[in-house]
Amino acid sequence: MSKFFAGSSSESSSSDEEELYSEEEEQQKSEEEESEEEEDSDEEDEDESSDDGKPGASKFLKDQVSSDESEDEGQVTIVQSAKDKRLEGLQAVERLIDNAVKINDWSTISIEFDKLNRQVTKAIVDNKPPKSYVKAISDLEDFTNETLAKQKVTPKKFNATNAKGLNAMKQKVRKNNKEYMVEIEKFRKNKESYMMEEEEEVVVEKPRKAKPVYVDSLGPDDEEGFTVMGRGGKVLQYTPESILKHLRSFVESRGKKNTDRAEQIRIMEKLLEVATTPYQNIRVLLTLISTRFDLTSGSSTNYMSQEQWKMADLEYTKLLATLEENRNIVVLENAEEWDDDEKPPQPAAGEKLRIPGSIVSIAERLDDELTRSLQHIDPHTAEYIERLSDEQALYNNIIRGLLYVEDLRGDATLEIVQENANRLVMRRLEHIYFKPAQVVSILEEKAWSSIPNELDSEITPRSKMLDTAALVQTLSTYLFKNSVDIIRARAYLCQVYYFALHDQYYRARDMLLMSHLQETIATFNINTQILFNRTLVQVGLCAFRANLVYESQNTLQDICGSGRQKELLAQGVMIQRFSQVTPEQERLERQRQLPFHMHINLELLECVYLTCSMLLEIPLLAQTGSSPDIRKRIISKTYRRLLEFHERQIFTGPPENTRDHVMQASRALATGEWKKAAELINSIKIWELMADTEKVKQMLSEQIQEEGLRTYLFTYAPFYDTLAVGTLASMFELSERKVAAIVSKMISHEELAAALDQVNSAIIFRKGVELSRLQSLALTLSDKASGLIEANERTLEQRTQGMSNAFERPGGQGGRGGRGGRGGRGAQRGDRSGGRGRGGNQQFGGGALGSAIRA
Repeated sequence: MSKFFAGSSSESSSSDEEELYSEEEEQQKSEEEESEEEEDSDEEDEDESSDDGKPGASKFLKDQVSSDESEDEGQVTIVQSAKDKRLEGLQAVERLIDNAVKINDWSTISIEFDKLNRQVTKAIVDNKPPKSYVKAISDLEDFTNETLAKQKVTPKKFNATNAKGLNAMKQKVRKNNKEYMVEIEKFRKNKESYMMEEEEEVVVEKPRKAKPVYVDSLGPDDEEGFTVMGRGGKVLQYTPESILKHLRSFVESRGKKNTDRAEQIRIMEKLLEVATTPYQNIRVLLTLISTRFDLTSGSSTNYMSQEQWKMADLEYTKLLATLEENRNIVVLENAEEWDDDEKPPQPAAGEKLRIPGSIVSIAERLDDELTRSLQHIDPHTAEYIERLSDEQALYNNIIRGLLYVEDLRGDATLEIVQENANRLVMRRLEHIYFKPAQVVSILEEKAWSSIPNELDSEITPRSKMLDTAALVQTLSTYLFKNSVDIIRARAYLCQVYYFALHDQYYRARDMLLMSHLQETIATFNINTQILFNRTLVQVGLCAFRANLVYESQNTLQDICGSGRQKELLAQGVMIQRFSQVTPEQERLERQRQLPFHMHINLELLECVYLTCSMLLEIPLLAQTGSSPDIRKRIISKTYRRLLEFHERQIFTGPPENTRDHVMQASRALATGEWKKAAELINSIKIWELMADTEKVKQMLSEQIQEEGLRTYLFTYAPFYDTLAVGTLASMFELSERKVAAIVSKMISHEELAAALDQVNSAIIFRKGVELSRLQSLALTLSDKASGLIEANERTLEQRTQGMSNAFERPGGQGGRGGRGGRGGRGAQRGDRSGGRGRGGNQQFGGGALGSAIRA
């Protein structure tokens, strides 16, 4: 054993000893002691030989020891107070936690964190913990959240001890940091100023020479005079001169695999602390914000954490403030990148320094990340409300970014400035178009109060504080004039939506009709089509509140009649059982979902649609039932299907939901029980979500009275010769003038075969020729035959592609299939020479038998 250590220094012997310990753990304790004695004797021999002049590493070690001894002779012995010893103990534990963080040793982190919390109780002065402790627990909380976020995206397998430590830290950090939340918020708000306000301490300076401070790439500042090695044995020194080099290395590593973005963020935060010039601050902030966004890039199911989002938002605010204070520096997308990392660019006199970047893209990304997080958070929890409160800070920065873009008109091309302004104005409009006027007023007031007074906007001046309607009008008009295509269409739809939301139906309807978007909406992207559907629904609800039942039902028909309201309004994903939806399509569908606070209540929408359909369909069913010769017409297939299903039920219990209320009200209205129908409709609780609930219920009661009167007249007109107007007025609790107006309207529209005797205040019914059973069946057969003929004609036209000349026959227009029946019109007049062959046999559908029956 002694021969092995004969020619080595103390360093090599100690390292070899460690190797032997690792390889021969099962050796006896006695053998280890013997080897140690031999090592000591060998080391003494080596020291003697080196003192005699033989070369070796020990000679250099001797010089170093002697120099240290001589240096210590000139130092002053320092007696530390109890407070200093406690702080030093805290710093030692904090360094152990930092080292454990570097290697993801969560078991050690958990143990040392408990030790740190036990020691800090002795170091608290005036209920304030040491600032180094605040910094440590804040950084540890951020690191824990980042690790948990990474686990969601790419789950990493930990051993049992490490996983147990991580789960324990998840609970410990959250519980412990609640006590120091005020100090942590102060630290996160402005780390630099918080740490500079050092506590008053009695410090005895050591008579040492000034040495440069080296900082590890992963941990906090260490004691002065020591060099901490980073990964790979490299020493990283952060100075203002090295900022550009570090930023370039970060930019080049973007998009590469195995890039630790969390480490890069911590390094850039330190670079921001040592930055001295506005140029350096702007460059670091642009790179830092982009790196924060990269934490969630490439993951569709994950979203940016609230802590990271808030930090990015604060840094964006700081970036805008720096640019506002330094007008000689501008950030533009098409600016050339500065290649020299040794020194910053020096613009000529009168010129402005241009930095490549995009203020608009950062605002849009912050908006998208906030929307993305709201999509994933449960809307029925307090977390959603807390997250939604961040919208105010985002809205402030959108307006502030718009003010900065407006000031760039002389520094960039007009096209770029105009495009950026359009994008920010559109984002601003999208945040207010669906909100009530009171909410928008508060949002605007708080936004302008957070912006410096010297800043003002040309589009919406501060001096002319507009009301909400004027603000929406101003922003929309600006986009109409200065944008094209999608942005212009979206601005138009946002304005129509706002008018409909605030009960301006005719204005919203006229704008929607004049835009002709319903003809070209299929050519726009999916998000714009969703906005069109939302606007259409809001216009329909506005028509209902304005007591326009027919207009409301007609507007809501396309959305509610399809049975896909959730999908069309982007308020849910409906995966059908036998659908051919790929995972990629499902993922895109989920990304398009709107946050919960932007939803339109689907139960209220269904209730409005079914109620309007009831008020239109029940009189129509009564009219067609009493007059078989009238062609049957269907207004709402969805309502008819629900009504048929309800009528097939043998036992009908009390209504349980909105649909049951409407179906039972329909049944009562059809039998003339209008009071019961009105009671069932007004008992639906969903009406309470509407403004002026009592007004809506009163309007529905009046509509049910009028439609009940119409239904009664359609149903029982064949059984009356004359009917007094006063009788109807007493039955339906309407004024005689109102009853006379309704009857006159029915007579003028040829819905009722009667005359109104104004002298005697009575209705005189005209009796028509009652059809026999055979005649009714013949009419039904003729209708079905004519429908079959039209279907055959359409099929023939599609197959022949309009080549009608090849099928013409002698006898005018009667040669061609189905239209031959219409061409051989002579058959209806008794002339059968018009359509022979196929055409002649189809005169039955033209009405020869039908004309005879009607005559």
